[in-house]
Amino acid sequence: MPNPSADAFTALLSDEGRALLDGLRDHDPSQELATATRLRREHPAELVSAALGQARLRQRAVAKFGAEDAFRMFFTPNGVEQATRATVAAHRAARLAALGVRSLADLCCGIGGDAIALARAGVSVLAVDRDPLTCEVARANAAALGLAELIEVRCADVTEVDTAGYDAVFVDPARRGGRGRIFDPEAYSPPLSWAVEAARRAPHAALKIAPGVPHEAIPEDAEAEWISDGGDVKEAVLWFGTEPGAHRATLLPSGATLTGGTLPDPRVRPVGRYLYEPDGAVIRAHLVAEVAREVEGGLIDETIAYVTSDRLAATRYATAYEITDVLPFNLKKLKALVRERGIGVAVIKKRGSAIEPEDLRKKLKLSGPHSCVIILTRVAGAPAMLLGQPAGARA
Repeated sequence: MPNPSADAFTALLSDEGRALLDGLRDHDPSQELATATRLRREHPAELVSAALGQARLRQRAVAKFGAEDAFRMFFTPNGVEQATRATVAAHRAARLAALGVRSLADLCCGIGGDAIALARAGVSVLAVDRDPLTCEVARANAAALGLAELIEVRCADVTEVDTAGYDAVFVDPARRGGRGRIFDPEAYSPPLSWAVEAARRAPHAALKIAPGVPHEAIPEDAEAEWISDGGDVKEAVLWFGTEPGAHRATLLPSGATLTGGTLPDPRVRPVGRYLYEPDGAVIRAHLVAEVAREVEGGLIDETIAYVTSDRLAATRYATAYEITDVLPFNLKKLKALVRERGIGVAVIKKRGSAIEPEDLRKKLKLSGPHSCVIILTRVAGAPAMLLGQPAGARA
């Protein structure tokens, strides 16, 4: 979906444009042609096209911003794709506010999602982006949410902005190019090395990076935090002015935080009665050993991040399963087992297995009144299948 023109976006901010958008809140995209034909009888064609495009973007944005904000805000296609989920932005903003940050330079602000969270936390924000349309969208969002007094939007090259005098800087470099995601931190725009130097000049700083960043790329004077929301890893953040060298996993929406990174790797042991699947943020942060210590367990394989124990322990950092069967992987045997037990519903998980869960599901032809969890993995280096049941929700 292309960006609207500057004139078309300005028209969306008019009374006529806002009324159009309000009427499209529950718009059905499958009926778009009929809707467009009807609206063009009373409104300019370019405005109708811009409003329909914006309505689609708002519907997509609900997953990140919630309906209350998304249907008041404005978006670009890239803005929706790259914006931080509101729950994650609020967590980061709360950390900065707790550090005493009252003014912050938000470099590469995009449509203003992070600036909004910061302003709501009581932080005065200079929001900078080099794209004129993106800046107009950010201004519109600050105004739409009643935060214009706390958010100043400036269209500029972030590398030329003087951040002296601000309590903190936040940098969210562009990590997408014409060919998709960029994995080399030095290919970010601006490069990670520039962002790190900008961070070091401020009393406090947070740099948003991809969660798959190699640990060797993390500066020694930075704290690294991996954040998951609802079990999905969303981002990593490099913090400056906090705890140099610390690794942290934060799980939202609970806000549970695990720190560490100095424990030796857990021992490998036979599969016990319980299997623990650490949250993805815990795995990314290399904190599986901390979970193993908490549940008095060990690894099922030295290369697999599954922890096993003979006891069921309350932990906020892993999901527990009670294991009933531990078998070498054998499709014929698995089909026989699920048929004998009347398994009609199966949650299929994999780690360290080349088998795709959906392909396996088709082959199993599940049928029956019972359910189970099937885990495809390696145990002591050999392909294995574990069957069991959830052992209860996280504490």
